[in-house]
Amino acid sequence: MSLINTVIPSFKAHAFHNGKFIDVTDASLKGKWSVVIFMPAAFTFNCPTEVEDAATHYAEFQKAGAEVYIVTTDTQFSHKVWHETSPAVGKAKFPLVGDPTHTLTRAFGVHIDEEGLALRGTFIINPEGVIKTLEIHDNAIARDIAETLRKLKAAQYVAANPGEVCPAKWKDGDRTLKPSLSLVGKI
Repeated sequence: MSLINTVIPSFKAHAFHNGKFIDVTDASLKGKWSVVIFMPAAFTFNCPTEVEDAATHYAEFQKAGAEVYIVTTDTQFSHKVWHETSPAVGKAKFPLVGDPTHTLTRAFGVHIDEEGLALRGTFIINPEGVIKTLEIHDNAIARDIAETLRKLKAAQYVAANPGEVCPAKWKDGDRTLKPSLSLVGKI
């Protein structure tokens, strides 16, 4: 069963955020757009490149009214040290969420039982806590966070403009489509 258009589960996790330990809950994700990015573990190879890419685009996510959450199967304590020792991860201004109990990785369908790690999963969640996009893939393939930002803006656009859809490669400001019988076979 797909998680698309389902409400996120109730949860409570600990995170390292801007020099402090904080709690992140399902309620934290509601009331604004959220981007939840699962990674296998701290101190790995591709993960710092993705954290740095998210940090590079973070101001754009904030301008779009969204918060970014990076989740790994480590503790918030590991995230503190990771943030302090990795120049790439040190750029993160968003919460680094620990999931040592694997509650979140299992709930979002990204848990690898044999390894106790997460697959690379990206979830865009609307202000009501409903999952609008998801992408899950092999851990050897890092993501392009600019594409995640594009998908966020598309999800926001269609939420604000019912009856319209964003075609392939749509970017903010591009034309959209209004599905109708008259378009069938014309595109």
